[in-house]
Amino acid sequence: LASRPVRGWQRYAKDVLDRLAAGLLLVLLAPFLLLVALVLRLESKGPIFFKQERYGFNNKTFNIYKFRSMYVDKLDAKADKLVTRNDPRVTRVGNIIRRTSIDELPQLLNVLKGDMSLVGPRPHALNAKAGDELYDQVVSEYAMRHRVKPGITGWAQVNGWRGETDTEEKILKRVEHDLYYIENWSILMDIRILVMTVFAVISAKNSF
Repeated sequence: LASRPVRGWQRYAKDVLDRLAAGLLLVLLAPFLLLVALVLRLESKGPIFFKQERYGFNNKTFNIYKFRSMYVDKLDAKADKLVTRNDPRVTRVGNIIRRTSIDELPQLLNVLKGDMSLVGPRPHALNAKAGDELYDQVVSEYAMRHRVKPGITGWAQVNGWRGETDTEEKILKRVEHDLYYIENWSILMDIRILVMTVFAVISAKNSF
């Protein structure tokens, strides 16, 4: 058994900061989010939002919210096949919002609900694979990353380990960075990651 690394007053401080920031961002970004929703609706039929079951804190699952980036008849709710570069299932607008991470903004609602944090290990789909193997079959310590709430952004993402996991090395590196974050967490580290996220989004490296 492993103890929760974020506990006591720090846990409450992180939760309060997360929800206050998420609420403020939703208010400030509301006009932009409505514009994105309108463009998505005009380009292709189907719902504006895409929901998918993901692993959360303590291995519990929850439904994550994203802007829909695929054609409605090609949605993969179980993530049996991860999105790859130039994936034909992704719409033109979907390609833009994925590359700029705009599709992730509805997860601010998950933060308000308490399912997620602004910063933490990215939540993975239940059937996500590295090559042909499920993540937990590749990395023995995989479940350890669920000792904290998942995040919209994380240490692995700002260090270049985002995008497809077509090899075992990629998921190994991602989990390695996630565990480093968990063992070294602090409010200042969260702030640092949020700042680094801005530059990671601008570069759009490994994002598609």
